Amino acid sequence: MQYPTTAPRSADVQRLIDDHPLSRWQWVVFALCFLIVLLDGFDTAAIGYIAPSLVNEWGVSKPMLAPVLSAALFGLAAGALASGPIADRLGRRRVLIATVFLFGLATLASAFATDIVQLSALRFVTGLGLGAAMPSAVTLMSEYSPTSRRSMLTNLMFCGFPLGAAFGGFLAAWMIPQWGWQSVLVLGGVVPLLLAVALVLLLPESVRFMVARRQPVERIRAALARIAGPQVQQIERFTLSETRVVTNERGGLAQMLARPYRLGTLMLWLAYFMGLVIFYALINWMPLLFKESGIDPRTATLISALFPLGGVGAVFFGWLMDRVEPNRIVALGFALTAVAVWSIGHLVGHVGGLVVGVFLAGALMNTAQSSLPALAAGFYPTNARATGVSWMLGIGRFGGIAGSLLVAQLGAMQAGITTVFAVLAVPGLIAAAALWIKRDADTATDDRDARSSALAH
Repeated sequence: MQYPTTAPRSADVQRLIDDHPLSRWQWVVFALCFLIVLLDGFDTAAIGYIAPSLVNEWGVSKPMLAPVLSAALFGLAAGALASGPIADRLGRRRVLIATVFLFGLATLASAFATDIVQLSALRFVTGLGLGAAMPSAVTLMSEYSPTSRRSMLTNLMFCGFPLGAAFGGFLAAWMIPQWGWQSVLVLGGVVPLLLAVALVLLLPESVRFMVARRQPVERIRAALARIAGPQVQQIERFTLSETRVVTNERGGLAQMLARPYRLGTLMLWLAYFMGLVIFYALINWMPLLFKESGIDPRTATLISALFPLGGVGAVFFGWLMDRVEPNRIVALGFALTAVAVWSIGHLVGHVGGLVVGVFLAGALMNTAQSSLPALAAGFYPTNARATGVSWMLGIGRFGGIAGSLLVAQLGAMQAGITTVFAVLAVPGLIAAAALWIKRDADTATDDRDARSSALAH
């Protein structure tokens, strides 16, 4: 492709990103965001993998573990809800550096907890950092991606979360017998602290954010020069086109709850909530459920680790979402998830079948769930994107709390393992229905916008 040797006096930043191949700098942004999400998944899931060791070492019962398992989820919700408006005001970069440092430090401190109360408090602080980091990473990656590849790249980055959770399971099965459960938390704390230093040195601010906040043109030129080449130094003014209508210049909650976005926002919240009911119920309780069914603890941990590993299918979904109506793609993923989760309860007792069933359920569930942040990032305009993504993640975290408590309650009712998995299949159907409703609402909104545009001309 030939590019002009002279640049226009004014240019749209997204057009510049779209008109150039992915640069080495964009891949650096991708790698840093991927590592943030990978460590987010590792530290989020770590408590589930060390739970059997806590039961043995501290002599606590399974219901007594519920506060520890849920503490981080409350922190995740609070961190996500607070971080979006802050990131839309102060920038994605500052929030990411601060939050990665926070969850690394809190995870490291958790390794030295001596009782349930201390560990629960430290897991809450860990959750604050984890919950705040995720939406800013999704937003930053989305805003550095070409339009035609945004869903695929964002989903590919988000694959770090299930991979981190799965990696944690395999590491826990190897590390705990040798060095104890504390070693998993030490690793989960030291690595994010090292990453925070790398973020200070390498992570850029979003160019879309800088234009939206009217930051100095020199900073915008410097960032875009790494993508579009030195010709951007001739550009005097940068503009920001939006594919979604801006109804409130202040952005934030007022924007995402405005009439064109309200129903879609609520359906995204519902879908993410239901997806995390499934994810956290299984990631936290599967090792114990399988152990109680007669599978030895190490095998139960390894089989459970296959569940988050399946999230790599989100790359394929991202590719489809860039080409086909995305709500339908993700809705189908959740409908198939319901069938796969239900089947796990009927495979216990057949280890070979259970391995296949857990991996398949994880592939479907995590693929669908990992696609929701990309769906949300494309749904909102720049001035409300971080808030929209973070509030979906924050509201959804209460689904994780509900899922963990739901399995604890089913255990108290002495429900069989078949019943547990049948109950956990229902949220998948609800999430699929929510996204189908959002699809119909989006279609109606697009039709109204098209008619309004036609009348205006």
